[in-house]
Amino acid sequence: MDRKKLLEETELFVLDMDGTFYLDTQILDGSLEFLRQVERLGKRYVFFTNNSSKSPKTYIDKLANMDCYIQRDQIITSGDVMIEYLKEYYPGKTVYLVGTPDLEENFRENGILLTKAMPDVVVIGFDLTLTYEKLERACTYIRNESVFLATHLDINCPTRDGFIPDCGAMCAAISLSTGKQPKYVGKPFKETVDMVLTLTGSKREKISFVGDRLYTDVKTGVANGAHGILVLSGETKPEDLENAETVPDAVFTGLKEMAEIMAEMPGK
Repeated sequence: MDRKKLLEETELFVLDMDGTFYLDTQILDGSLEFLRQVERLGKRYVFFTNNSSKSPKTYIDKLANMDCYIQRDQIITSGDVMIEYLKEYYPGKTVYLVGTPDLEENFRENGILLTKAMPDVVVIGFDLTLTYEKLERACTYIRNESVFLATHLDINCPTRDGFIPDCGAMCAAISLSTGKQPKYVGKPFKETVDMVLTLTGSKREKISFVGDRLYTDVKTGVANGAHGILVLSGETKPEDLENAETVPDAVFTGLKEMAEIMAEMPGK
């Protein structure tokens, strides 16, 4: 599809955060202008991050420090998707969570029964407080038939200083030890799109998932009946597109270029 036409036809932009809107605590050039253009054209946006190390409230505060002010219903994390997944498929079951204090708080606030004893379910998040004890417990419980779930499959998380191991890398270590594979939610899986549809009431063909990763952000759209837009401001480089399994519907250098094109469109 023509890039401009795709931007014109999109009614809801689902924006990645790390590597798309900001990098660590540094907002990327053109990000706020993109949001202004979305609003001027009568379109909507929500943020969706696979990074489950922080709670929605922490993300809201982080964005506010970048002069981006949003409401709770404009931010979804893979942790939120996991909470809904647990409520639907494992109601009342006990969970051993490998995650940050932020993620633990989010789970408790939503009624998830956390335990350190033998659980029904083990959930792996992007745990910046990971210890060997947590890793050992998770492996032991999974070996003893606890269900193995994970918030997202990202292998690395981009930072200003390079990449650091993400949830997928932690799960790979557990899988090597136990021989078991996790069920992932978050991007690019169906559960993420279902949650966006439920929360926003949008039609999937009018939604564009925007991000810097082909295998999560872009794939979420193209594999689930929506659209996937790649921005080259984070992990993916132009040469990565040559043999990529996932083909984006459009490619931009970043949100800044998208904003510049949208600025030429008549407002509503």
